[in-house]
This record gives sequence, C-alpha cells and structure tokens, in this order.
Amino acid sequence: MYPYTCDLRMKINMVCLENGIVSCGFRHMAAYVKRLHPETSIRYISTNGFRSMWGYIFGSCGDPAAPQDDVVNEIASGLADAEMNCFSSMTGYAALTRAVIKRIKELNPNSFIIWGGIHPIIHPEDAITAEVDAICTGEGEFAFEEFYHLYRAGKDYTAVKNFWFKTPGNGANSGTIIKNKFFPLMTQPQMDNLPFAHYWTDELIYEIGNGFIPIRLSDYLDTYGLSYHTLWSIGCPFECTYCGNTAFINNDSSYRKLRYPSVDYIIGEVNRVRSIHPQVIDVCFHDDSFMAIPIKPLTEFAERWRSEVGIPFAVYGVIPNFVQEKKFEILTYGGMNRIRMGVQSGSKRILEFYKRPSPPDRVEKAHHIINKFKTWHIPPAYDIIVDNPVETRQDNIDTLELLYRMERPYTLNIYSLRIIPNTVLEQQMKDAGVDVDGISANYSHTAPNFSNAMIYLSTIWKPPRWIFDWLLSHVKATAEPQRKLPWLILVMRLIYLIKRGTDHMSKADFTLFGANIGYTLWKLGIVDFWRDKVLPKYELPKNHYDPAPVPSRPAPALTTQTPPASSQEKVPAGSVN
Repeated sequence: MYPYTCDLRMKINMVCLENGIVSCGFRHMAAYVKRLHPETSIRYISTNGFRSMWGYIFGSCGDPAAPQDDVVNEIASGLADAEMNCFSSMTGYAALTRAVIKRIKELNPNSFIIWGGIHPIIHPEDAITAEVDAICTGEGEFAFEEFYHLYRAGKDYTAVKNFWFKTPGNGANSGTIIKNKFFPLMTQPQMDNLPFAHYWTDELIYEIGNGFIPIRLSDYLDTYGLSYHTLWSIGCPFECTYCGNTAFINNDSSYRKLRYPSVDYIIGEVNRVRSIHPQVIDVCFHDDSFMAIPIKPLTEFAERWRSEVGIPFAVYGVIPNFVQEKKFEILTYGGMNRIRMGVQSGSKRILEFYKRPSPPDRVEKAHHIINKFKTWHIPPAYDIIVDNPVETRQDNIDTLELLYRMERPYTLNIYSLRIIPNTVLEQQMKDAGVDVDGISANYSHTAPNFSNAMIYLSTIWKPPRWIFDWLLSHVKATAEPQRKLPWLILVMRLIYLIKRGTDHMSKADFTLFGANIGYTLWKLGIVDFWRDKVLPKYELPKNHYDPAPVPSRPAPALTTQTPPASSQEKVPAGSVN
C-alpha cells in the first residue's frame, strides 16, 4: 500500500493563482475534479487584491503579486487542512505558488500537493523543485482521474502519464523524480463529455485579512464586468518563438491541430452561465486560433448563437493568415462585435526573428477585411510587442509606418517583451548576448521612450505626413541610449485609455469598466435598449454562401452529460489550462 490513501470523505482543494478569476482552463479542470470527488473546494487567489486600483492606468496591472509573509501564511493556513491541494498557475505567478506550497508543507507535511497549469507544462524542471509531490505536465482531466482512483485505493500511482512524481516514503529511493510520458491529446467526442466549466457555485476567494470567503457577485463583476470569458477551441498551428505554445507542440505535435467540442456544448456552457448571472451580456473567446476553425462549424455556431444565445461576442484569438471575409460576415451576423489580432511588429525582419509567418502585407490585408465591418464592430485591438533589444531604428520605424498606414479607428494592446522559459526566444536572446526580463516582470510597463509614445499616439491621431516624418526622425533603436519620457507615456496612455473606453461604450460594451457603470446601466435597461433600438444589426449579403439552415436543438444539460471512459481503459488526457 502506498502511504497516501483516502476515502470519499477526504478534502481536495483546487486552487487557482492568477490576476483575476477568469481562469478558463482551470474552471474546466475544477469541474472535472469536482465531478470525480464531490468533496472538492474550488478556490481563487486573485492577485488583483494585492495591487493598486490605479495599476491599469499606470501600466502595472500585469505585475505578479509579491505579498508579505503574513499574507502567504494566511493563504496557506486556509488550505493546509486538506488532504490534497492541487494548484494551477502560469509562470508569472510561480514564485507566489512556490511560497504558498512551502508554507502548506510546513503546516501539514501530509498534504499531498500537485502543481498543474501552464508553468509545469512549459518549465517542469523548475516546478518539480518546489515542495510538491507531483506536477501535471500535460492535459490533466483524464490523467487526474486515473491517478485519483489509484491514490484512493492506496496503489502505486507513479506510472500515470502526464505526471512527474516524487516517490513517497522514507526509503533509499524516496524523493526520486519519476518523469512519465504523455497521453494522446483529447478528442472531440471526449471534449463533448466534459462537464461545463465550473462557475459561481461552491467557490471561495482569498481576501487579505479575512482568508478564504464565499465568492460574491462583486468579485465576478470586478473581473468580468458584464462579460463571460471562455474557450471553444484548443491548439495553434504556429510556433512563434516567444509563445509557450511551442512547449506544448514539443510535447505533442498534434497540438498544432485545432480541437473543439460541438456547437451544442459551447452554447450549453454559455446559456448555463447566463442562467446563473443574467447580467452577462457578452462573451469573450480566448482561443489561440478561433479564425482557423473551418467555415462549416463557424456557420453552424453563428446561426445557432444568433437564435439561441443572442448576445454579442468577442474573438481574441485572431491570426492574420486566417482572416477571411466570409468568416467575418457569418460571425458578425452571429453577433461578433469585437476582435483582437496579433500583429506584434511591422518589421518583416523582426517577424522572421519571431518565426511568425504573418508578414506586414498579410497583416494589412487582414486589416482591410476587418475594417469593412467597422459599422458593427468596436474598433479592433491589435497586439504589439515593444522593447525588443535586437530591434534596430529601422525596425521601430517599420512598425510605426505600418500603424500609420492602417485606417482608423483601431486600438492596440502594447506589451513589453518578456521571456517565457523554455521557449526558442529564450535561446535566441542568449545567443544574441542580451538580457530580457522574464515573464514574471510586468509586461504592461513599457519603456518610457519616444518610439513607444508614438505607438500610443498612433491609436489617437494620424498626423499629417510631414509631421509624422519629423517625429520619425527622433526614433532610435530599442537598445540605444535615449532620453526617458515617463510623463509623455503617461499622458499618451491616459488619452489612449479614454478613447478606448468611449469606443467601447458607444457599442454598449463595458468590458473595460468593471462593475459599477455597466451593471447599473444594465439594471436600468439602458444597455438592452441601446443594443436593440440604436445599434445597427448586421445582415448577411445576398451573395454570401448560406448552407442549409441548421435546426435549433436544445443544449445538453450538465447533469445528463455522459462520464468519460473508466480510467482503467487508459483514455487520453483532457485539458488542464
């Protein structure tokens, strides 16, 4: 018998550490574990509670929390009584996760601790050095099920795939690290049989001075506003050197392929959330490659979303290469009113450095298509990476020129380059002999130089060409010594945020405002009135290819979903984050 045995009365804590409580992957994993073991407590440690409310304005909202020892002790004290603690966190929150785990082991050495989420997948060599008993190195649902049944029976669980284990006990081999291989990735039928993401019920959130308390409507409003955040598809065909997806692809090349459950499933998930929180009036999809989904399932999705859900949705995972006018037509008809697309740089050289096959001309072609829908959409948001020390003056000028050519309106998500461990970019920077902050540093805090100020300016105003040329004459290479202009950046950022906020409000979207404004206007019926009576409705053009209508079907109920195959059949693993 293994030293860890349990029965159904044992307590399991599922604990998520991140900036907020969106936690798309964790919510699916938590729902799966709770279905396996009803005595599971879902807990959130939102680092929002450790920051200034002005962090967003000053560009510091991305900073991982670094709480004092008394905060770590309070968190750990609220978790240490559980027989098992399962953590999920990204690399930016690894230091906090490590500190909490260490303190739990001091308080209760017998608490079995598993660390999952993105950090153990992309950097398992680091995660296993924490005071954990196991780390989950791949998709987790079905792997955890197999582990759980063996653990509960007191049998040897150390051969379960998608896990690394430290061998238990006090013998000569105790503490040895066992590195297991990977399960095949989950299939669409298996994804359809997963429970919906865990939402609202039986959740606790950490509050400084009060420990873990029942989650409140205000906690959801502070993080979500009037939105619900989720994923439909998993996977990305690209291997951009800065992205953690490269680690997933190294583990299994099949991660390039998109996998997604049925339209029944995603509509059922969203409608279930809206039955709990009727103030949810839009949905944000965080898929890496939403636009890469083929036109046929997108058409079914859009037709049924419009008839069965009937609220706007945003698509964050847009890759320029997959932008097609037909897809934008059908999705806008379904309710899409906002997109976010990765541009990263206007320099072909830098894009090649990132191994990103979306050159500037492809970006401009995608932008031209997107701009055709500006009547019905909130201005698109384009991701830009700045502060790359290998960028020359011409690279920075190329980015500014691209932004200058693009037709307004648009907005930008501007990120300072940070290094994710075990990515190709990490090695590229080592080979170049330059030092770049890791992902734990604040990626929203951009260098206060003139080039970055001009990037903010591009979202606000398109100056006459002669003024723009004069401004370009002051641009320098990123690594070149230059005057710091923090107050100019602050002014530009404030104006940029005000403009972005008004753009959203004009379409009755309050995702940037948290709780108070949007919730009050929704309660008064103003949001629904504005959307129903004022905003124009998009209708498909007559020449749009329109397949036979998809009949409306009721979404599957959570309680009728069929459990996956028994763990004894060694089914592939599901999604962990």
